[in-house]
Amino acid sequence: MGTSPAQLIRILSASIAPVIVISGVALLLLSMTNRYSRVIDRARDLVKDLDITQEPSRREPSVEQVRIIYRRARILRLAIILSSLSILFVAVTVVSLFAGQVLGIGMDYFSVPCFGLSLLALLGSLYFFIRDVGISLVALELEIGHIPGNRE
Repeated sequence: MGTSPAQLIRILSASIAPVIVISGVALLLLSMTNRYSRVIDRARDLVKDLDITQEPSRREPSVEQVRIIYRRARILRLAIILSSLSILFVAVTVVSLFAGQVLGIGMDYFSVPCFGLSLLALLGSLYFFIRDVGISLVALELEIGHIPGNRE
């Protein structure tokens, strides 16, 4: 039992859009993991500084920065998990479309909800990624708060 060229074209064209989504989400995931790594490194640096610093005027802002960075790390972790789930759901969508075409059965009842879940996970991921960007500004304001003339 072979697959005709017409069937192969239909299978490939049904899989193109979801595969493009995987590429786009993977780039976002790369950006998020880079950001997550920077947040973790910054937190470790601040904790080292806290161990050394005994001066309360310098210690308090650092403790607050560590709290903010920990919050950012949790938010970024959630964004990364949701992006990964998005890619997983797209992969399941592609497999179901492929299996449906090869087996000659309609898999729309399965592939369409999977693709919808993928998009919902992507939306959630982007929401948390945007939240992290906003929170990072709060941490920066704490860090540069002692510099005169830095407030808008």
